Amino acid sequence: YLCVIGSEGFSDISVKHLKNLEESLGRKRLMAFQPLFTLCVGVLLLLCLSVSPSRAELFTAITELEGLLEQEKGLLHALNTYIHSEEARISMLKSYSEKFANVSVGGGHSAESYLSNPVNAFLLVKRFTSQWKTLENIVSNNYGQDFLDILHEQQPGFPGTEDLSGAAHALLRLQDTYKLQTTQLADGEIQGSHSISELSADDCFDLGRQAYTEADYYHAILWLNEALTRVDTDNTADKFSVLDHLAFAYFQMGDNRKAYKYTLQLLDIEPNHERANNNKEYFEQHMSDSIRKRGDDGTISPQEPVRPELDDEKLKYESLCRGEQLSLHPRLVKHLKCRYRNYNRPRLLLKPVKEEILFLKPKILIWHGLMSGAEIEFVKKTAGPRLKRATVQNASTGQLEPATYRISKSAWLNDREDEIISRISRRVEDATGLDMSASEELQVVNYGIGGHYEPHFDFARREEVNAFKEMGLGNRIATMLFYMSDVEAGGATVFPLLDVRLTPEKGAGAFWFNLLRNGEGDFSTRHAACPVLVGSKWVANKWIHEYKQEYRRPCALNPNL
Repeated sequence: YLCVIGSEGFSDISVKHLKNLEESLGRKRLMAFQPLFTLCVGVLLLLCLSVSPSRAELFTAITELEGLLEQEKGLLHALNTYIHSEEARISMLKSYSEKFANVSVGGGHSAESYLSNPVNAFLLVKRFTSQWKTLENIVSNNYGQDFLDILHEQQPGFPGTEDLSGAAHALLRLQDTYKLQTTQLADGEIQGSHSISELSADDCFDLGRQAYTEADYYHAILWLNEALTRVDTDNTADKFSVLDHLAFAYFQMGDNRKAYKYTLQLLDIEPNHERANNNKEYFEQHMSDSIRKRGDDGTISPQEPVRPELDDEKLKYESLCRGEQLSLHPRLVKHLKCRYRNYNRPRLLLKPVKEEILFLKPKILIWHGLMSGAEIEFVKKTAGPRLKRATVQNASTGQLEPATYRISKSAWLNDREDEIISRISRRVEDATGLDMSASEELQVVNYGIGGHYEPHFDFARREEVNAFKEMGLGNRIATMLFYMSDVEAGGATVFPLLDVRLTPEKGAGAFWFNLLRNGEGDFSTRHAACPVLVGSKWVANKWIHEYKQEYRRPCALNPNL
């Protein structure tokens, strides 16, 4: 009966109801069906915890993974329920076996002697007409299929191969950006944060193989070596496969000496392996005699492979993300101030904004406490169900599309939806002095695993002729960026050309103009969102366009005015 109750009726089932049901059925009757009874409750609990089957790209937003944790709790409960059901069934079968052994013929009695007692004969007939059939029902109950049905129902909401690939790329990105040691990352030790469990040899092998299949042999070698150091202790990966991948990765990196040594280790495991023997011959033919003749013992030097060279912008971007190279000139620093400002605007007279000047040209401002905690929670709660993979505008077509250099999910909130949203827009208008009727909707963003947005412009360049065409509001004249969470590590906003780094501060808002006074784009505003190392990063963007700003920010032929 419980198994066919819908999820709507399940909310009425409580421990008290179950106890009452047990008493009404009688303990003896309920005992026979306890495994099935327990599993039914577990199934219904999981159905109540089930999530939408249409999720995808979970790795692009931490808030999506939070739901996945709840789903895993439900699955674990169902698994434990299934295990309990099987244990109860085996216990019941053992009790029947012991009972039959005690009452059946034995102890030196012959069949004739045993059946001479009419009670024994009666019990024998009853066992075959009743109790052995009960045993048949107990054995035939397929509790495993019930659990599999639960898994199959939930699987549409499971992460896919793209999520696993995205999560792997995130770890590699964090490793590079923040110069994390492979062993340290595998142990889950990240700037004071410790994971519940560390990576096994198999986990490290999967990361190495992911890089290997994409011809990223630099990262492949780092993680395959880590897998090799762990494989003898946790025995979760196949050592031959690790060595096989490692030898080829070194070969692709041009290090024939190490490729040769790992090939020799392969042959120690499988001396007759045809491909490994062929590779051995190849390396012996192509390596210099000096390497082979000096009698190496097969040990591998601990030196790690060299990361491919980066362009200047990438180097500067990663350096700023780590908080390095912040070297503002003293003559500039003396003009950077913090002050209360009302800009002679009525709504700010009683509560002026807390303005901090971070850079002079272009002027980059931080307004502290621009959003309240209640407003932030409302915005996050409203945007959460609508989050979709963040996109970028194709420079050629003007179409929006996802990109690997932007890992996050976003949603858009209109001023007409709620007074809180319109109030935030009015506050932006008061602080900036710009007309919000020529602005985009509030974009709310939650970053994913290692979520980032590589260096980019907010404005459309001359060649991007289709950008913002449908809006009919011109180019993006300014950006208002709200930080809606503190981030434990990483997640800064950096301007590589200016040597400026903004650290996320819950409630603060950053503002800058994207266009010069003459309407041309200000290329010094090229900025990036650094990968989130530890924590969950929420931001909201308000992009303001140039139309209707003619009298609020007058044009000038001289961009320096």
